[in-house]
Amino acid sequence: MSSLPPCPKCQSAFVYDDRDTLICPECAHEWKLNSGDDENSDIAKVKDANGNDIFEGDSATLIKDLKVKGSSTVIKIGTKLKINRIVDGDHNIDCRVDKIGEMMLKSEFVKKANS
Repeated sequence: MSSLPPCPKCQSAFVYDDRDTLICPECAHEWKLNSGDDENSDIAKVKDANGNDIFEGDSATLIKDLKVKGSSTVIKIGTKLKINRIVDGDHNIDCRVDKIGEMMLKSEFVKKANS
């Protein structure tokens, strides 16, 4: 087992070291081996409705019906979505919703799916 920490950006376990730098082969994120929390502070901390941390690349499901602004479409509870990125602001999840497309949602309306 590797004693290296997972990637702080995508949580991948396939991290390798190159001298004093850790590298993630999945997202190409690089960080210093002996860096503290100051290096990881640029990663947004977002929690779902149950209080679980959610990250870019995670899958989630809706916990309530949501009306799509500007249309008569309603996204039903339990609809799956793929989180593309975490952003700052009121709607802090940029995601792709099944059968709807790309949109931004609030993290309080999703829960992390068991992959």
